[in-house]
Amino acid sequence: MFKNQKAFTLIEMLIVLMIISVLVMLLVPNLGDKSKEVNEKGCEALVSVVQAQTDAYYIEKNSYPADIGTLEEANYITEDQKTCPDGKTLLAIDAEGNVSSSGDAQ
Repeated sequence: MFKNQKAFTLIEMLIVLMIISVLVMLLVPNLGDKSKEVNEKGCEALVSVVQAQTDAYYIEKNSYPADIGTLEEANYITEDQKTCPDGKTLLAIDAEGNVSSSGDAQ
């Protein structure tokens, strides 16, 4: 009936799907391991931002804020910036104005 049959056979399609499946099986576990590293980097970046806001507070008020809540009340940071992306680590400010997360080694 049709003389020009330029198409993939079922076997060729199954081979391509098998190759894609193997690649996905190799890729997905590697991506899952990166989420912890991404959260740690996000927390480090957030600490840097809050540290900059703490320094700005010091420049304007000539004293360091007593805690993270003081920065929020003065509109230097938002509610979202009080915790790290992992949702567990709280940020803190010491007497010298250094910002840290509870996961940091002091």
